[in-house]
Amino acid sequence: MARLKEVETVKEKAILVGVNINDPNFEYSMEELANLAEALDVEVLGQVTQNLERINPSHYVGKGKVSEIKNFMEETGGNLVIFNDELSPSQIRNLERELDCKVIDRTTLILDIFDRRAKTKEAKLQVELAQLQYMLPRLVGLYSSLSRQAGATGGSLRNRGLGETKLELDRRKIEDQISRLRKELEQIEEQRETQRKKRRKNEIPVVSLVGYTNAGKSTIMNKLIARYGHAEKEVLEKDMLFATLDTSVRKIELPDKKQFLLTDTVGFVSKLPHQLVKAFRSTLEEAREADLLLHVVDVSHREYPFMMDVTTRTLKEIGVENVPTIYVYNKCDLANVPYPRVYGDDLWISAKEGKGLDELIECIRKHIFSDYHLCEMFVPFRRGDIVSYLNENATVISSEYEEEGTRLKVELKEADFKRFEEFVVKK
Repeated sequence: MARLKEVETVKEKAILVGVNINDPNFEYSMEELANLAEALDVEVLGQVTQNLERINPSHYVGKGKVSEIKNFMEETGGNLVIFNDELSPSQIRNLERELDCKVIDRTTLILDIFDRRAKTKEAKLQVELAQLQYMLPRLVGLYSSLSRQAGATGGSLRNRGLGETKLELDRRKIEDQISRLRKELEQIEEQRETQRKKRRKNEIPVVSLVGYTNAGKSTIMNKLIARYGHAEKEVLEKDMLFATLDTSVRKIELPDKKQFLLTDTVGFVSKLPHQLVKAFRSTLEEAREADLLLHVVDVSHREYPFMMDVTTRTLKEIGVENVPTIYVYNKCDLANVPYPRVYGDDLWISAKEGKGLDELIECIRKHIFSDYHLCEMFVPFRRGDIVSYLNENATVISSEYEEEGTRLKVELKEADFKRFEEFVVKK
């Protein structure tokens, strides 16, 4: 019996390349690039950096650096070069020709991670759309390049036509696929909007967790679900980049029957590809529709101010502005800072240890339940349905049965206060 040959998977070993154009966060962006590569099981052998006034339009780095990268690759046995910025089609072609190996950019890396992490149908569609939008101009760039080569070398009209036809067909296929994906995502977005309208009608406030990837948003969500929700509805929580791509919505019910919906969104990262921001726009819009944002920050990370800035800028890019925000400085147990403590809308906690969650709930209360009314009501016995409703949906502090009805001291939301205002005897 013939012995089966084992298929050997070639381990990707990468050199990272970055150009610093007066960027104070350049070192961190290279460190983050290494983390992104490792998230895809790529072994990082080292890095090559260059200070320039502007990116080299043909090779991203200077010609001398290209030789340096090639020598480094030969010395270390690398088979992949990852660039810290998005490369143009011509830059990728030129670099692959000069370096004689696979060349990818930061955008490709992030798209690949999103592709692996996507679990739900919506996330998979969003990632596929972003990948195709990234690929399309590169295909067109290749098409233009082949046309130029054919023209310059005086190639036969027949050959040029075949190449152009093939690329045109590929381009049309991608454009058709993009169109189909957009339609599918629009249908999902319509369903999402219907759900949002239903929530608004029910007047349940929405609190949305936002922040840099791996800041601890899912940990906070799970701790609150464990206390005030249904433990079986906990969300995925891992110490890795982009563990959460799908928006999770969970109902939180406090002991006094006040309720709010807590949503968890995809984490941000510096230089997040605009294709992804566009593709995930409908998911991220959960934050735009929120009554309150919890901006979660990994305060133990030395670059946390930069991460906060990236998050704020990305939110602005998708139109999330002027939403009341609580800044939740998480991982204080690793940061050597006092916790739990509250200063205005700034809160220092350790979600992992469960410390600061009571303070967080109090901060949330002040924002989203500020329109609640404490009042005394008198409800005739014939309207027992109102008493039942209030017992179910409001905080009944006391109730006394009198000759003609029930006297209640109750705290209830604005909508219910207006609805039952005729029964209010004292505000």
